[in-house]
Amino acid sequence: MSASGGSRAIVAALGANLAIALAKFVAFAFSGSSSMLAEGVHSVADSGNQALLLLGGRRAKRAATEEHPFGYGRERFVYAFLVAIVLFSVGGLFALYEGVEKVRHPHSLDHWYWPVGVLLFSIVAEGYSFRTAVKESGELRGSQSWVQFIRRAKAPELPIVLLEDFGALIGLVLALFGVGLSLATGDGVWDGVGTLCIGALLVCIAVVLGIETKSLLLGEGAGAADNASIRAALVDGDVVTGVIHMRTLYLGPEELLVAAKIAVQHDDTAAEVARAIDAAEARIRAAVPIARVIYLEPDIRRA
Repeated sequence: MSASGGSRAIVAALGANLAIALAKFVAFAFSGSSSMLAEGVHSVADSGNQALLLLGGRRAKRAATEEHPFGYGRERFVYAFLVAIVLFSVGGLFALYEGVEKVRHPHSLDHWYWPVGVLLFSIVAEGYSFRTAVKESGELRGSQSWVQFIRRAKAPELPIVLLEDFGALIGLVLALFGVGLSLATGDGVWDGVGTLCIGALLVCIAVVLGIETKSLLLGEGAGAADNASIRAALVDGDVVTGVIHMRTLYLGPEELLVAAKIAVQHDDTAAEVARAIDAAEARIRAAVPIARVIYLEPDIRRA
């Protein structure tokens, strides 16, 4: 996923969440609904998350330096991990705390039409944001399932926006459920129950995001298909007769490092080996365009 491709979905989500957060806080002020307060904080956390993703994408474009010779591409992984932490702490834990308080000390809702109206508006706005993210992701997902796309994507922005928007839509339904039951029964406990469900949902999403982005931070290699393509491109059957071993590492979502020890004949000249290495690098870049940093070491294969 290119940085510009993900930015459209991020900006759409940011605009929707800012408008929704304001509406939810207004509804909370008039109704006293804890679900509205939890959802308002959730939207603020989501807005901050989208700002972090945009900042990470911008900082990742910096040119390589002597101190960071491979560039700053992995900074996008760092900011994605921060998003998981913010969603867990600010969104999930706050909602759980607010839900417990409301269950322990319930009170009836005032001006019920405020939370109901805002929730319906929020569902429409979040639906637009989610639709944008689905459309952007569909161009890159290919034949993968949505679960596979979220787990295997090296660019973290779209999977994060997808999960955030999906979680927000489910959270809005839960909030509407809690508010509706509170109005129907006259018991404010249901508003607290809805808030607890929202908190549990956000914590689960944050944990999934944390696990996936942690794996990227630790350093992931190319997938099986790209590995096979690189190995096939390395061997020319003439000078390069095989691959002794190979390692790959993502330096960023769109930059792959390839390091390999290749087998050559013992009577090949240095000039022949050098030409073969240059040709192998060209074949690798043609087969896997994101393989931009390539180190090849020739050696004689031994039994």
